[in-house]
Amino acid sequence: MDWVFWVIVAGIALAIIVAFASIYFGRDRAAVERRKSAEVEQGTSGQPDSGPGDTAVLTPPAEQPAEVEPSPGEVIPLEPPAPELEVPEPPASRMVRLRRKLASSNNALARALSELLSADKIDDDTWDDFESTLITSDLGVGPSTELVEKLRSKLAVEGISDPAAAREVLRSELIELVDPGMDRELNLTHRAGAPAIIMLVGVNGTGKTTTVGKLGRMLVSQDKSVLFGAADTFRAAAAEQLGTWGERVGVKTVRGEEGADPASVAFNAVDEGVKGEVDVVLVDTAGRLHTKVGLMDELGKVKRVIEKKAPVGEVLLVIDATTGQNGLIQARIFAEVVDITGIVLTKLDGSAKGGIVVQVQRELGVPVKFIGLGEGPDDLAPFDAEQFVDGLLGE
Repeated sequence: MDWVFWVIVAGIALAIIVAFASIYFGRDRAAVERRKSAEVEQGTSGQPDSGPGDTAVLTPPAEQPAEVEPSPGEVIPLEPPAPELEVPEPPASRMVRLRRKLASSNNALARALSELLSADKIDDDTWDDFESTLITSDLGVGPSTELVEKLRSKLAVEGISDPAAAREVLRSELIELVDPGMDRELNLTHRAGAPAIIMLVGVNGTGKTTTVGKLGRMLVSQDKSVLFGAADTFRAAAAEQLGTWGERVGVKTVRGEEGADPASVAFNAVDEGVKGEVDVVLVDTAGRLHTKVGLMDELGKVKRVIEKKAPVGEVLLVIDATTGQNGLIQARIFAEVVDITGIVLTKLDGSAKGGIVVQVQRELGVPVKFIGLGEGPDDLAPFDAEQFVDGLLGE
């Protein structure tokens, strides 16, 4: 019967369809299960890779400290540490230390004095040799002859033969030559409302800028407030050099552009000193060739311009002690242009000739106020006649 045939065909077709469906959906379900299992494993390892509609198991990350976000526009300043200021050596101990340097140095004058006092017999030849050494030590012909005559007279008349007694006579006569009665105090008097003004002058290479720095240190050690005026505008490094000296002890430096008018810079420094109510203004000037009239005239202009603001109390002439007679020529020319009130002798060490102290004082009629015996920052000391002579004698 036809209908029975078609029923059998339909049943067979349905069985085939069910079998194919079971195979297809069974395979798809297994794939889904495998994929879910892999996602779970990834979630537990902390590396999720979730797709749309999938759920991943995530391990919570470790807690991190919260970062503080600065406010917009907020600037946190980084303050550099304040520079530690140096403490300069007080002047009271400087000359004692420098005297020891002078005594230990091998200068010609010290050797001549030692040979004279240690001689078994002092005859005319001995005195002639001694006088020649004094002259070559820049003591000068006049002072040398004067000293020898006094010594010969005292040793002969008083019959002194003991070396210790002879040394004491020599010490006394040398101190008299150096003239302990001269006023060697630094003049720091000033008008009310204005600082004391000190100018330093000299030729190139005498150590003038360095002397300004060292003198400033000395005044700071005496509890004086100090300001530097860098009026040497011809030498490019002068202002920087002076500024470095000032920074080490807390002293301000007033400077101008390279090649600026020195008188203008000096005036501005004094004006700044008045406004800041400082005790002392030290003005460094450019090194001058004493043979150049124009430069020397300009130095006089610097002093006149300063004095429109405040009187200049000191003009210190810086002389390199090793220059000998040439230093004296310089001193004469400078004294004609500005009123020199005192002398600073630099480089008065073992290579120098100590006799120049006597000669330069007699030449200018002004005292040696400071001496330098070395390159250290505190190797500048107030001059003391007795300690200087004791240094020459090796005491």
